[in-house]
Amino acid sequence: MTKKVLMVVTNHTTITDDHKTGLWLEEFAVPYLVFKEKGYEVKVTSISGGEVALDPNSIDEKSPDWAEAEEALKDTVKLSKEDAEGFDAIFLPGGHGTMFDFPNNDTLLYVLQQFAEQGNIIGSVCHGPAGLVNATYKDGTPLVKGKRVSAFTDAEEKEMQLDQHMPFLLESKLRENGALFEAAENWSDHSVRDGNLVTGQNPQSSKSTAEKVVEALEG
Repeated sequence: MTKKVLMVVTNHTTITDDHKTGLWLEEFAVPYLVFKEKGYEVKVTSISGGEVALDPNSIDEKSPDWAEAEEALKDTVKLSKEDAEGFDAIFLPGGHGTMFDFPNNDTLLYVLQQFAEQGNIIGSVCHGPAGLVNATYKDGTPLVKGKRVSAFTDAEEKEMQLDQHMPFLLESKLRENGALFEAAENWSDHSVRDGNLVTGQNPQSSKSTAEKVVEALEG
């Protein structure tokens, strides 16, 4: 049976009036291609549907190899509660946009809860774990409680001088929810797998995070 992966991306485009954001391209394109190369069926969805805006800073380093992945962002399907069924894994790429539209999206929280309850694989990278901060099991236990987790660190956020513009600091919030947070040096490749939960620290961790999702799926 072909494995099926659900990818969910942000549609949020502004941090401040003069600072545009969106999806960080590498964090989507690299995992997308890792999954496709394994022969997996990939469904690309977004919070609002439609064309997905990319963080302008993420386009500077884009690779010609990412054309197929970029094409998949031209007209995405809006995430629905029906997406909670029929997939083996979910993957949340980052970009600062996720800090605004992931944490309190009822549909995403519902889908994540179903994935967790069913024991499916949950993967996310960089700011993608913003989707995990309010996600819980049906009994109210945070998804990340007692789990080894990584994500974009407070130190990296401060280095970018965007900490004061964020609704919260991702590392701090995950720690508050009981995550056993693991950080490597700023901008180094660092990903963590704890059972069915896979998380990565930053854009540099996109490939290793996706590979750990594959490892979990194949295991």
